[in-house]
Amino acid sequence: MVFKRLLGSLGVGGPTVDTVLDPGTARPGGALTGQVHLEGGQADFDIEHITLELVARVEAEHAEGESEGVVAFERFAVGGGFRLAAGQRHSVPFTVTLPWETPVTELHGQHLGIVLGVRTELAVAGARDKGDLDQLSIAPLPAQEAILEAFGQLGFGFRSADLEYGRIAGTGQQLPFYQEIELTPAPQYAHQVNEIEVTFLANPGGVEVVLEADKRGGLFSGGHDALTRFTVGHHDSRDWNAEVDAWVRQLTERHGGAYAVYGDHGHHDSHDHGGHHQSGPGMGTAVAAGAAGLAVGVVGGMVAAEVVDEVGDFFEGDEEDEG
Repeated sequence: MVFKRLLGSLGVGGPTVDTVLDPGTARPGGALTGQVHLEGGQADFDIEHITLELVARVEAEHAEGESEGVVAFERFAVGGGFRLAAGQRHSVPFTVTLPWETPVTELHGQHLGIVLGVRTELAVAGARDKGDLDQLSIAPLPAQEAILEAFGQLGFGFRSADLEYGRIAGTGQQLPFYQEIELTPAPQYAHQVNEIEVTFLANPGGVEVVLEADKRGGLFSGGHDALTRFTVGHHDSRDWNAEVDAWVRQLTERHGGAYAVYGDHGHHDSHDHGGHHQSGPGMGTAVAAGAAGLAVGVVGGMVAAEVVDEVGDFFEGDEEDEG
């Protein structure tokens, strides 16, 4: 999905910018490559700098409820300092390194409903314009994929995924938001939990895995949340099914949360367990065990289309807002 934009701040006759990402998915902490294609306008222009900005659609919880917004979480200067002649075509190749905590947008080629983009900004003759916005696809790291596969093999299903504004205390979180992957419980745990949420916080040395369970209430007690954390290496070789099952057993036996979640409005639990928290593409139950693990299932042929529509609406809406 590529949008070619006229630099609005320079009016008719200004240069155009078209950023094209190289095919394929990138991974957290890995390289993102592509080219910024420029085409000169009706006069010569001095290109002061070309900047790429990573943006994400993020949810925030506050006293009035929930809201969504676009958060920029990384910027890269990839070029500039040259004159673009009238009508001249010029390409600037780039290679940048993605943050380790960049959210995962797809699993086994199926979109999870997470919306990330790369926005291109040009500074031309003292004026700045956000000239191009492109969809960014991120595949999981090997450890992330192995853990999600294990959940699938154990019988957990994919419910939805979203990005939450805030911080998980007690972790090494770097970005101002974190990703939650919500799973329906496996049959053997259905009597104990309503859902389990998985958050990956990757770093150069490995991956922090934060698990939260929305636990069902008993005869003499109400339901509550349990939260725990584990750390794995990027290339650990484990019996992941046994490992993840042990994590879930430990989590479901806990009586309270060991880690708190913070946002910009104070200490709060930023997880919504009321059963109406479906920020993603509204994919109800999905996928089960088997070789595909938690790859998103197509429910009645509708899920994939809903995801595509949602992603497209985000980029088209951004274009309209800036046009």
